[in-house]
Amino acid sequence: MSDRKIGVLVMSYGTPESMDGIAEYYTHIRRGNPPSPEMLAELTARYEAIVGGVFPLRANTDRQVQALQETLDAAAPGRYVCYQGLKHARPFIEDGVEAMAADGIRKAVGIVLAPHYSVMSVGGYIKRAQEKAGALGLEAEFVKSYHLHPKLIEALRARLVSGIEKLAAAGEGKTKVLFSAHSLPEKIREMNDPYERQLLETATAAAEAAGVSDWDFTWQSAGRTREPWLGPDILETLRDVSEQGYRKVLSAPIGFVSDHLEVLYDIDIEAKAAARELGMTLERIEMLNTDPLYMEALAESVTEADRWRGE
Repeated sequence: MSDRKIGVLVMSYGTPESMDGIAEYYTHIRRGNPPSPEMLAELTARYEAIVGGVFPLRANTDRQVQALQETLDAAAPGRYVCYQGLKHARPFIEDGVEAMAADGIRKAVGIVLAPHYSVMSVGGYIKRAQEKAGALGLEAEFVKSYHLHPKLIEALRARLVSGIEKLAAAGEGKTKVLFSAHSLPEKIREMNDPYERQLLETATAAAEAAGVSDWDFTWQSAGRTREPWLGPDILETLRDVSEQGYRKVLSAPIGFVSDHLEVLYDIDIEAKAAARELGMTLERIEMLNTDPLYMEALAESVTEADRWRGE
C-alpha cells in the first residue's frame, strides 16, 4: 500500500460479538475482574430485552465505519483507509493500529465515535492509540472533539424537530426535552475536564437551532462504584419533571451516536417504563447511526486533522 495513503483509526467503546461473549466483554471493562453471577445474569437479561439481541449493536459500529469510508472516498478518492479499533472488544484499538502498520500505512488520523472529549473517555482511547502508533513508528494526529460541528448540530436539530412533532400528535400537555449523556465520576470537575461543558454547548446549540427553549440536561448509565458520579440520573429527573406538571418528554441522548445498550435499554425500556409509571409519554430522538450529515461531520473532522493533506 502506498505510504501516501492516510489511515483513519475509527475508535469506539465496543460491544460483545454474541450473547456468549458478555462475560468476557464485561471482564475486560472491569480490568480483568469477572462480573459476579448475579451481575452477569442482570447484564444478560438486559441484552435479551433488546429486540434483535447483541448482533445489531456490533453491526451498527461496522456500518458507521463503512459509511465513513464511503464519505471520505467521495471527498478525497484513494487518500484515506479506515480501520476499526475498539476499547473493550476485538478488534482492540491496538489491533487497528497494527493492521495499519501491516498494510504499510505510515501516517494516520484517529477519531472516536463520541463528539465530546473527556480525559476519562476519548482521552483514554487516544492514549492507547498513541502508545501503539509510537511503538510501530506511525505518525498520528487525533480529533479530540467535534461537538459543535455545524453538520452534527444540523443532524440533531432535525431529530429534535421530528421528535417534538411526534409528541405534539400525542395530545395536549407541555413537553420537556431532556438531553442526556453517559455519566462519569464527579472527580472530572476537579480536573477541569471539558466533558460537561462540551455537552452543554452541544445541547444549547441544538436546542437553539430547533427553536426549543424548554429543555434540561440530565445524566444516565452511571457506573456502579463507590465514588460519586455526575447526576441527577434521568430517572430522578423524570420524577422532577412530572412534579412540574409535564406529561410529555423528548429524550435526546446526545452523548451517544448509535443504537446500543445505553440507548435501547436504559432509555427505550427503563426510562420509558419510569415515565409510564409517572403518567407521562416519553419518546426518543432517532440516533445518528450512519446519517449522512454525521458522516460528513466525521469526514471533515478527519480531513482538518490531516496535517499531511497538502502533500
